Amino acid sequence: MENLENSTDCKETASPLNNSGSLLNNTDSRPDGRAMGFVLVHAGAGYHSESKAKEYKHVCKRACQKAVDRLRAGGMALEAVTAALIELEDSPFTNAGTGSNLNLSGEIECDASIMDGKSLNYGAVGALSGIKNPVLVARRLLSETQKGKLSAGRIPPCFLVGKGAEQWAISHGIPACPTEKMTTKFSLSGYKRNKRKMELAEQVEMKRKRQSCEHENDFGCLEPVRDLMVEGEENNSACLDTVGAVVVDREGNVAAAVSSGGLAMKHPGRVGQAAHYGCGCWAENARDISLYSTAVSTSGSGEHLIRTMLARECSTAMQAENTHQALLEAMQNKFISSPFLAGEDCVLGGVIVLRCCTCGEAQRSEDIQAVLVEFLWSHTTESMCVGYMSAQDSKARTHISRLPPGAVAGQSLAIEGGVCRLGTVCFGLRCNHTHT
Repeated sequence: MENLENSTDCKETASPLNNSGSLLNNTDSRPDGRAMGFVLVHAGAGYHSESKAKEYKHVCKRACQKAVDRLRAGGMALEAVTAALIELEDSPFTNAGTGSNLNLSGEIECDASIMDGKSLNYGAVGALSGIKNPVLVARRLLSETQKGKLSAGRIPPCFLVGKGAEQWAISHGIPACPTEKMTTKFSLSGYKRNKRKMELAEQVEMKRKRQSCEHENDFGCLEPVRDLMVEGEENNSACLDTVGAVVVDREGNVAAAVSSGGLAMKHPGRVGQAAHYGCGCWAENARDISLYSTAVSTSGSGEHLIRTMLARECSTAMQAENTHQALLEAMQNKFISSPFLAGEDCVLGGVIVLRCCTCGEAQRSEDIQAVLVEFLWSHTTESMCVGYMSAQDSKARTHISRLPPGAVAGQSLAIEGGVCRLGTVCFGLRCNHTHT
């Protein structure tokens, strides 16, 4: 198996932020009988080869552990979800932060967003270069909005892009990290291969225009052009593996985050769903005892997810009684068959979802152990890698969900999930379902 190595890492090591925006120290990871909470992470919906399955699962385990470390230390959901995303961004195997896809100019431009279910505040960055952990910038933007107006009554930004986002991050103490230090051997070799394919495809197109024969089966016909597609566009692979996480803490607060390097060979300045409000992630605490708290993080083709606002649609769907059926209908009616994607014959995406509520008489008590968490993942891509862990678990569980043989990616979907009662060990309830 190919060994993915990073270039020299930036010297600064990122740490999750607390509610005031300050950096937190590492904490003891031992289980605590009083610690409660749950985390579900994903390493993307796309294609995950069997040869790299171990690495994908390992990074999900580490991300879960980082989030649970924060929960065991008494951290809130926002802190835990940030810790998980940092770990996912730092992995050279994911398309986020270090190892992100390169754009047409050979540069890394990242998107990320984070949402706090308690305050409903949101922070995001798009087409961000020069920062090792984009989620830290999104998190800091969220924190700054909670401080109120700027001088002269200006409203603080919650979403920044490009050079302005980079300058803002550096001015707020987040260290810079050049593209060359975030580029891996894998991402660079992929860029070079894709660039050669694009150059050959352009030559094919130029020759085709010079030829008048439409049926000629030579270098100028359609068949070779299909072989020259940019890697990932056809097999739903590395270009779609956005990362994300959803968390519920001991107080029942939820948070969600997402981060992505975007499509391979994208146009500079392109911003995907990972940065867009209601598209990349969503988190919302229940405002009434009759409602559920929900958190969602998405992955897939950014343009499809933006046009359907899938994160918010799935969150809304989770208020139904049957979570499995509700998510199935949302993915089918609001995504695959969405009128906003009419004409698209291959709709690619995936979601992780959690919802929680207090149960029975505990709704009127302080018994947080009665909080029930239901968690699900669904995807229309060939596969999706997930991991999950409660604060009472000794280790995370991971799984690569795949469409069954014969199912058509972009037209079929799979759903799996489980349940967890806070304060106890979570258990999976595999409800594998494929719908075409």
